[in-house]
Amino acid sequence: MENYSLYTENVIKRNMELEKKPSLLLHACCAPCSSYVLEYLNRAFEITLYFYNPNISTLEEFDKRAEELKRFVGEFPLENFKEVIIEHYDHDEFLKMVKGREDLHEGGARCFDCYEQRLQKSAQFAREKGFDMFATTLSISPHKNAQWLNEIGKRLCEEFGIDYLYSDFKKKNGYKRSCQLSAEYNLYRQSFCGCEFSKGESERRLLNGKD
Repeated sequence: MENYSLYTENVIKRNMELEKKPSLLLHACCAPCSSYVLEYLNRAFEITLYFYNPNISTLEEFDKRAEELKRFVGEFPLENFKEVIIEHYDHDEFLKMVKGREDLHEGGARCFDCYEQRLQKSAQFAREKGFDMFATTLSISPHKNAQWLNEIGKRLCEEFGIDYLYSDFKKKNGYKRSCQLSAEYNLYRQSFCGCEFSKGESERRLLNGKD
């Protein structure tokens, strides 16, 4: 398995020596996951956050996460941050993609395709807007498969002709730091990934005393 964390670290070191930082489109799933990633990357990139998450179960939940993300970046000191882009919410787009796999367990094939849907849209947007690189905050979560995310990123890098920032942000206490920042900024930490299927699994785990 590749050492994605070391790769990211080397890119950061290289970029820190540059007077003009490369532009990075960073796909963001929520404020808690973005917190540490922004802290880690902001000195080495000119960052634009891209909130594209059609998997989120309701418009109310989508708006809550988007507003919390905007609140966080408004309060958190960042050196090279540009803006937050909130992409149009279209949950039907996600439901069409996962049709027939609704009953699969979280972490399986449905999740892989959800990663791919969000990363593909991010890569496309990054190429159209002329960004130097694209990446995602998703690997900060211990519940997300970093190997899958980076395999998808590599393929999309080749397909769209734009560099992908390989990562495993949960490493080096990244996830722990995201929890600390979430507490410090009183961030809304949702109890499920986003879709109604992950929400159902989360609720069942709580009922069974497994979370």
